[in-house]
Amino acid sequence: MKIFKLLIFGAPLLLAASVTGLRVASAHSFPEQETPSAGQRLSAPPSEVTIKFDAPIEKLFAKLEVLDPDGKPETIGPPQVDPTALTLSVKVADLKPGDYTVKWGVVCIDSHHTEGSYVFTVAGGA
Repeated sequence: MKIFKLLIFGAPLLLAASVTGLRVASAHSFPEQETPSAGQRLSAPPSEVTIKFDAPIEKLFAKLEVLDPDGKPETIGPPQVDPTALTLSVKVADLKPGDYTVKWGVVCIDSHHTEGSYVFTVAGGA
């Protein structure tokens, strides 16, 4: 009788746990906020580029680079992941006027890889 009760009452809990586990296992990290943001036109160059993600990322696999209009890297040092594992940032050189491409790639703590890119502009002088 105890086994029967366990099957009847335990099955819904087991099902709920497995469904929830599947939903969590399929998570990915996607940008929530970018600084500078995609398409933004800046009057002054930024000193760093930062992307905040909607789920924690693995520090070891985080990539972030800023490329000048000719495709040359403008980053200073490796990208940094903050202690919450939600924000990725990198310092950049003194950017001249032009369009800059930000390329990023991360691995979520559940091992799913996402990547992307966007462009921002540093405006010229008056």
